[in-house]
Amino acid sequence: MSFSRRNFLIATSVAAAGSTVLSACSSGDGGGSGGTPSAGATEYTGAKVTIGTEADSTGPAPEIPGAKTGGTIYGLAPDDFSHLDPQRIYYAYNSTVALLLHRCLTGYKIDASGKQKLVGDLATDTGKASDDNKTWTFTLKEGLKWEDGSELTVEDVRHGFERAWAPFVTEGADYAQRALTGKGGKWRDVYEGPYKGKHLDSIVTDKAKRTITFKLAESKPDFNFTLAMHSYAPVPVKLDTKEKYDKKPVAAGPYKIKAHTTDKSMVLIRNKHWDPKTDSIRNAYPDGFEFTFGVETLDGVDRLISSQGNDAYGVSIYKGVPAERIQKVLTDPDLKKRTFNGLLTGTYFYWINTKRVTDLKVRQALIHAWPLQQIRQIYGGPSAGDFATSVLSPDIIGYQKTDPYNKSKKPQGDPEAAKKLLKEAGKLGQKVVYAFPNDPTYNKTKVVIENALKAAGFTPVIKPLESTAYYDQVQQVDNSYDVMWGGWSPDWPTAYTMIQPLLDGDAIGNGKNNVSQTDVDWINEGIKKNAVIPDQQEAGKAWAALDKRIMEEVAPMIPETYQRRFYVYGNKVGGAQFDPNFSATLLYKTFVKA
Repeated sequence: MSFSRRNFLIATSVAAAGSTVLSACSSGDGGGSGGTPSAGATEYTGAKVTIGTEADSTGPAPEIPGAKTGGTIYGLAPDDFSHLDPQRIYYAYNSTVALLLHRCLTGYKIDASGKQKLVGDLATDTGKASDDNKTWTFTLKEGLKWEDGSELTVEDVRHGFERAWAPFVTEGADYAQRALTGKGGKWRDVYEGPYKGKHLDSIVTDKAKRTITFKLAESKPDFNFTLAMHSYAPVPVKLDTKEKYDKKPVAAGPYKIKAHTTDKSMVLIRNKHWDPKTDSIRNAYPDGFEFTFGVETLDGVDRLISSQGNDAYGVSIYKGVPAERIQKVLTDPDLKKRTFNGLLTGTYFYWINTKRVTDLKVRQALIHAWPLQQIRQIYGGPSAGDFATSVLSPDIIGYQKTDPYNKSKKPQGDPEAAKKLLKEAGKLGQKVVYAFPNDPTYNKTKVVIENALKAAGFTPVIKPLESTAYYDQVQQVDNSYDVMWGGWSPDWPTAYTMIQPLLDGDAIGNGKNNVSQTDVDWINEGIKKNAVIPDQQEAGKAWAALDKRIMEEVAPMIPETYQRRFYVYGNKVGGAQFDPNFSATLLYKTFVKA
């Protein structure tokens, strides 16, 4: 897999995402030596994911207690959405609005506690698999329409997939393209796209039966999770404006675009042809949404705190409470009632270059030495997130906490344990080159990391790298770094989407994501074996066991944090909650209070 744009955004914006609480310790939130995050009105500690039934896929979505229809929700954000064409959507931020406009074959039904079920969205269920999970068939629900009242057909669904081959589509996911062709990164060589009158042989539709069948080149037991990505939402064949579609896509969701002034504003109104009986996922209480762009995070949060005028009906779409306001929000009881928070998907960590740091005991010593607590203090203390102790994040199906290096009890680092291992290895005083993005936050964390390495018996060499080219440098197989900061967020909540790109020997190479250059036969074999386990709950157990063994026997990375983001919203907003997939406000559950 290539480094996903969604993952890249999340991983490289930890300073921005984490900056919601980066310096809160300076305003009094010292963090202490443990404890739990300072919770908002609702706290999520990682969403558990299950696969729903046909009944779970049947609309309408469960009513939210106390919700009423009507009014407008106002969204504030520093930036406009970069893409609205579903095939060009990969950034998590773009997906927050896509949930209102676009629908996919499958999607996630999220309850008030943040737990998720994969259900049929446009499809009647999560699909029927056969031929060792190489053939997947979906049946469309009856009564699906586009915003102009025309029928949404299986041909439109197929068109959404085939458009991924269009030359102007370069930003979307490519999981389905690879699975359909079996050609890896050369999937474009197989097909020219739909605009020359040809279809993909591997997608078969039956309009009369409302079925679409995908004939994959390889077994994919979690293919129904892949299809929940907005990159695979349908596009109406007759209304496709190609490159222009990005500016004014046709809606199948509960809202459609009324007006959009780039980088300034966007207005959504009801799509009267959306039938809630076909949608088990989305509530649609507001009459519309009005988004204002160019509002910096601190200004936006101050407006939501004040709740004057339209801001009383306002939400922050994707930016959390910044460091300057976290103490105020979490210590004022009235404000705290207007918050929600959640863990960002994925894990932040430090790759250990196993080709340079070849001794397992030295890698284990690095993990023991690493000062997680001091780093989190700089991020903002416990409110900044939870300590990570393994590769997988709590969002992943089958996740089991494993802590072979006792980091939960000694997050400040254990220099004595590290020294003991270094002495056993005969490597006391070993030089360690640590690379990180040159950023104000990481220029602070480098100090505590350098001190911890010295205390543990290492000789640290600190290498700040230009932040915009950071991954270009660490993703070189001949780089000269021993430990490198990083982060990864899965594209759907199965462990394959974390362990394969980060630890598969096939993912080693310039520009690839196995930056630790881990190439271990039993890991490679475990990935292949676990990837084809049909039952995702059983697969989850196997992945959790592999995660534990990797940390114990290979130690290719130093897990850091599962970061937490807090949001505040206006005092006339109801139903606001954390989206566990996109770490944002789940807009379709919001409503205007009486």
